[in-house]
Amino acid sequence: MAKSLVSFTIILAMMFLPLLSNAISQCNGPCRTLDDCEGELICINGICNDDPEVGSHTCTGGGGGGGGGGGGGGSCHSSGTLSCHGKPYPLYSCSPPVTSSTDAKLTNNDFSEGGEGGDPSECDGKYHDNSVPIVALSTGWYNGGSRCGHMIKITAQNGRSVMAKVVDECDSMHGCDSEHADEPPCDNDIVDGSDAVWSALGLDKDIGVVGVTWSMA
Repeated sequence: MAKSLVSFTIILAMMFLPLLSNAISQCNGPCRTLDDCEGELICINGICNDDPEVGSHTCTGGGGGGGGGGGGGGSCHSSGTLSCHGKPYPLYSCSPPVTSSTDAKLTNNDFSEGGEGGDPSECDGKYHDNSVPIVALSTGWYNGGSRCGHMIKITAQNGRSVMAKVVDECDSMHGCDSEHADEPPCDNDIVDGSDAVWSALGLDKDIGVVGVTWSMA
């Protein structure tokens, strides 16, 4: 009887081991398909996020607007969706609270004229050299331009950090038009950095999205 129970346990372990090895991503985790995301989260731009059609707030229920984040206080919820290239993208007028170590997703932007960044920067109406460490912040963090010209400190998981100037908004409310180079709206936790930012942090911009932290300098 004991041997039978042991054999049965081993068989069960062999059956469920492959299932346990398939990691399920939580908020802001990497994904390729809907099955890669936990619960009601869906895969948007390779990142697990709330499903705007369901109205879930698993990732955005932590509040926004604190620390001058520009979210207006309370929870930072999606204010609607925008269909872009056949996919729904959540729209945000707010961002998570700004702290001394604010979690964010670093992306790469081309701030030069004729580049892929679209129109000139919101802060000064000018194009900028990508060899200079500059960033665009999600709409909530951009806070109506209140951070224009200010320096922020960005720290990568490898321990390296860089000081960068805020020159633009990574629009979380609009997209998929000529002004935004036909790109979808930004998530509400984006630090969109120039090539110089990625280089200073020792990161490969071809990765696309990297988790970082940032704070006001």
